[in-house]
Amino acid sequence: MFRSNTARQNSSRSFIRSTFQAFIILAIFIVLVIPNDIRWISATEFLYLPLEILLTGIFLLLPGRIGLTLRIIAVLLLAIGSICKMADMAALQIFSRLFNPLLDAHLLGDGLHLLQGSLGKIAALAIAALLALAVGGIFLLSYLALARIQVLLQSSRSTSMVLLLTGLLCWMGLWLAGSQRASLSFYHLLAEHTSDAFNSFVDLKAFRKIVDIDSYSNTPGDQLLGALQGKDVLVIFVESYGRTALDKPDFATNIRPLLEKSSAELAAAGLSARSAYLTSPTAGGISWLAHATLMSGLWINSQVRYDSLTSSERPTLNRLFQRAGWRTLAVQPAHTMDWPAGAYFGYDKIYSAGDLDYKGKPFNWVTMPDQYTLAALQKYERQTIARAPIMAEIALISSHAPWTPIPELIDWSQVGDGSIFNAQASAGDSPEVVWQDNARIQQQYRKAIEYSLATIISFALHYGDENLVLLVLGDHQPAPLVTGETANRDVPVHLISRDAKVMAAVQAWQWSEGLLPAEQAPAWPMDTVRNRLLEAFSPAAE
Repeated sequence: MFRSNTARQNSSRSFIRSTFQAFIILAIFIVLVIPNDIRWISATEFLYLPLEILLTGIFLLLPGRIGLTLRIIAVLLLAIGSICKMADMAALQIFSRLFNPLLDAHLLGDGLHLLQGSLGKIAALAIAALLALAVGGIFLLSYLALARIQVLLQSSRSTSMVLLLTGLLCWMGLWLAGSQRASLSFYHLLAEHTSDAFNSFVDLKAFRKIVDIDSYSNTPGDQLLGALQGKDVLVIFVESYGRTALDKPDFATNIRPLLEKSSAELAAAGLSARSAYLTSPTAGGISWLAHATLMSGLWINSQVRYDSLTSSERPTLNRLFQRAGWRTLAVQPAHTMDWPAGAYFGYDKIYSAGDLDYKGKPFNWVTMPDQYTLAALQKYERQTIARAPIMAEIALISSHAPWTPIPELIDWSQVGDGSIFNAQASAGDSPEVVWQDNARIQQQYRKAIEYSLATIISFALHYGDENLVLLVLGDHQPAPLVTGETANRDVPVHLISRDAKVMAAVQAWQWSEGLLPAEQAPAWPMDTVRNRLLEAFSPAAE
């Protein structure tokens, strides 16, 4: 009876051990073959034979120091590859690109600052600690998993070697037959990320050599922007206003008629508009890369390029306006903390969220509605009688996720201190409700873009005198959950003015008349805008 119980216990332990080992092998297999893009995950994506799992098994069978060294290498590669895949899944969903370990390291710091602002310092540090533990846990689990597999394989070396070599022959047979089921995807993932990091390092070195080379560095102010003298020039970035808003049927059926109607309203009021497209250096987020690209005239598509730019002597567009006699402003309602890079741009005045003196409730993440932002600019800067002309870079954020609640346009005379928006800020469904349904997310995005555009047009109609020039553009396409699968990074751009001479100066640009760009309208890289503006409106170009 005692032997029978012992045998059953041993059998049960053996079954549990075998099941656990099978689970570990399955987990490693999944890590090796699962796509790094959530949208690609399906049952067929697991019908592959990964070479990496066979080679790892062979390495684990090797004795002595060579075997130990190869096992440590396998642990590091498995852990690093796992982290890269998870990071890719997030980056592709948010930024529509792969994770780059060199360029994206700053996101950890940015995320910590965001969490501090949202949850407080202690909660932010706790989440950061949990993230660090999770990364360490991945390395530990990789080590323990391969150690367990090594014990299993070495318990019967001959059988293990036969099975592994058979698997290797099968893989070679599939590969020679041209079958895609012979997988090397994990190796390609690691190779691509290594190559990206190396190329980014090389690119950064090359960028640092050209960042201070600029034909306008020493141009006197009296030779700059003479055709705009006396005019207030507002460069308005509309958050997430991408070409998808005009091309995707779900959005275009509402937004295209809005732009057509607004074009007619502007024309009836004596205002002219021209429109085209710009190609943004970013997608889904990291708006400051687009801002820096337009202002510097350089392609700023990564944080390391941004950091190199802001430590350089290159004059940005606002500094050139400043040199020519304009008072330069940055209107940044999303900024609730210090902006160290602001010193590089050298604005005469930076209006962060606190400086705009908004007394209303926030619209979730959005600190204030776009109408208040523009009304505050009008109140604090344009209403002043004796003043220099202003050049302002403005970031409108009502079209920033989570796109709920969405403000409604009111009469400009009622904006006041913003408290009138309190009822709007408390209306509508919460983000938790909206974000349960992708169709609802897209609907809210469309409504947010409609609101931002309607606000700008209303501002132009209400305050658009002879001395107002608006350059309105999107900063980037929205996240892939809105755009769907697309590599397009174009954003609409509109130039609005009452002065016919302004429009005549840009005739050579061949932008479409009105607010709706034609299908074949130009699509310039965003970094070309600075120099084209300088060429069109500086005396030498007259």
